[in-house]
Amino acid sequence: MYNDPFISSPSQHPDEVERPAAVSLFELNSMVRATLNHTLKECYWIVAEISELRVASNGHCYMELVQKDEYSGSLIAKARANIWRQNYLMLSNLFQRVTGQRLDAGLKVMLGVTVTFHELFGYSLNVIDIEPSYTLGDLARQRQEILRQLEEDGVLELNKELPLPRVIRNVAVVSSATAAGYGDFCNQLQQSGYRFNVKLFPAIMQGDRVEESVISALDQVLADDTEWDVVAIIRGGGATTDLHGFDTYLLAATVAQYPLPVLTGIGHERDDTVIDLVANTRLKTPTAVAAFLIDSRQNEAAQLQHLVQRLKQAVEQRLLQEHSQIDALSRDLRYDASVATEQHVRQFQQLAHRFELASSRYAGNQRELILRLRSRLQLLAERNLQTAHHQLQPYSQRINIAVRHLLLAQHRKQEMLERSVQLASPDRIFAMGFSITTCKGRVVKSSQQLRDGDVIQTNFKDGSVTSIVSTSSDNTEK
Repeated sequence: MYNDPFISSPSQHPDEVERPAAVSLFELNSMVRATLNHTLKECYWIVAEISELRVASNGHCYMELVQKDEYSGSLIAKARANIWRQNYLMLSNLFQRVTGQRLDAGLKVMLGVTVTFHELFGYSLNVIDIEPSYTLGDLARQRQEILRQLEEDGVLELNKELPLPRVIRNVAVVSSATAAGYGDFCNQLQQSGYRFNVKLFPAIMQGDRVEESVISALDQVLADDTEWDVVAIIRGGGATTDLHGFDTYLLAATVAQYPLPVLTGIGHERDDTVIDLVANTRLKTPTAVAAFLIDSRQNEAAQLQHLVQRLKQAVEQRLLQEHSQIDALSRDLRYDASVATEQHVRQFQQLAHRFELASSRYAGNQRELILRLRSRLQLLAERNLQTAHHQLQPYSQRINIAVRHLLLAQHRKQEMLERSVQLASPDRIFAMGFSITTCKGRVVKSSQQLRDGDVIQTNFKDGSVTSIVSTSSDNTEK
């Protein structure tokens, strides 16, 4: 039988109780610290995701590192980490020089760490080195995986195949209303001397909600009554880390399958996001997008001027030819009216034949255009269905797992209920030495329920006894 050392037996005097030797919390933590120092190596290389990062005023960097399950995305490990001031400047500069972006939350990194345990602050990791090429490779791998999936879905080049309108006037802009890049874009268009119809569809261009916000803005463009020529997704420069929201499969698939040509001007010239690679036209900055639109109008104006000159020359030449023909016909008419009339008839017949040929060619061209558009529409519909099927597949697995967990929980609950019923059964109560007394078919729970002369029945495990209640000096039952 287990003897609790803190509970004395009735025969022991309280002063004679033996208590186990105790240590203080500080002593226990010191033993943990010493054990870790003697057991673990001086340095370990680990791979983790930075969920939080803060640089204090004293120059020290404090982070929270996490590891997520590969399939469910739930957290399976977490630890605090520190980069002391003397190392933080060196490591952060190295990381930014190699990767082109700041060390920040949301990145997957490879770190050289030492394991520390302090009696007051507990367990933490001290970062002493970093491998930037791992993060660079991980980001590149994610982008390549997205592009490969888009290519397998057959949508990678769809937006690039859309022809740009000859004259671009109506421009839907997806950007932040407070972004400096959007202001520069509008100012440049206003100063160009050309008239553009520009409307902003606001979106969050930085952080975790970029994908959701930009897709919502693109849906609003299609729901708007205005017939837009192009859509421009623009964002000013900043840290490359701020552009991670543009490197997602769902946003890239939306841009690739968008029914309007998409122009992108995101970040600096050195920046390159996934949606840049699937958009119709990739430009380096918001001002570069504005310059592209202005150049397209200038080119159209120049071509129009050139056509005007050619038309003017052709009209003048044709007038000269007609004037010469009229003079010749007039001369012929004076000599032989019948010959002149016959020549006019032939000329009219030739013109009618040329008109008939032109009409047939035009009708044939329009028929081919309609057939091409119908084929393209069928292809887009099939690709959209494939994309939707791909997006729904992960939910099937998650539903199956959730159903299994629910059934298991209900099974455990049922087992507990059955166990409770068994514990409360009359057979078990009788076996424990208890009895049940009834009067007039009702269980007697209190002596106040009984009156003189009542017939009661007492049930035991192996039988029952019938008694009559009588009033006596000692209040006993007979």
